Amino acid sequence: MPSRNILKDYSEDTFYHVYNRGVNKRQIFIDNQDYSVFLSLLKRYLSKEDEIDKKGRVYVSLYEELDLISFCLMPNHFHLFLFQNSKDAITKLLRSVCGSYTIYFNKKYERIGPLFQSRYKASTITNDAYFMHISRYIHINPKDYTSWEWSSLPYYLGSKQASWVKPGVVMDMFKDGEDYLEFLGQYIDYAKEMKNFEANLAHYNTED
Repeated sequence: MPSRNILKDYSEDTFYHVYNRGVNKRQIFIDNQDYSVFLSLLKRYLSKEDEIDKKGRVYVSLYEELDLISFCLMPNHFHLFLFQNSKDAITKLLRSVCGSYTIYFNKKYERIGPLFQSRYKASTITNDAYFMHISRYIHINPKDYTSWEWSSLPYYLGSKQASWVKPGVVMDMFKDGEDYLEFLGQYIDYAKEMKNFEANLAHYNTED
């Protein structure tokens, strides 16, 4: 049975959490060049400025159709937080980016076949609580999330800027980057408390 989050139809003017992992959970990013290439592909299609191929042709731009709000690339998976303005923009982006990246990866590492586990998955962000949590969930994926180079967190903190990353829709709800970092840390602290509580509860339940 297909995953319930493998959508065939997408709505206009809607937020989505899009994600995928490597086939058999294998690594899809092995060195820094791999991460950089994937990000350059996102930039190619989402940048406000025209991107030109080796033959001088302009790549199709999705700048007016799709907003990348946050992202995180991990060794064997990736997360994107997107706002879609036109119905098939996500399909266009993921087909182009994942297709081109697979060709690059297979050539570099001398392999054949699919790189990703399946068609990407996407969940519709339907309420305020989910909206507030999703950028946090994406950014705290790495254990060293404050220093992880391959996420959009630096764009939220103001140390990086680009036309193809648009953190404003989230950051408008915070005073500044420090306020947002505190928001991230609150969840980390809560998760640690819950883990300690569950460990203590399990210990208590095993006592005579």
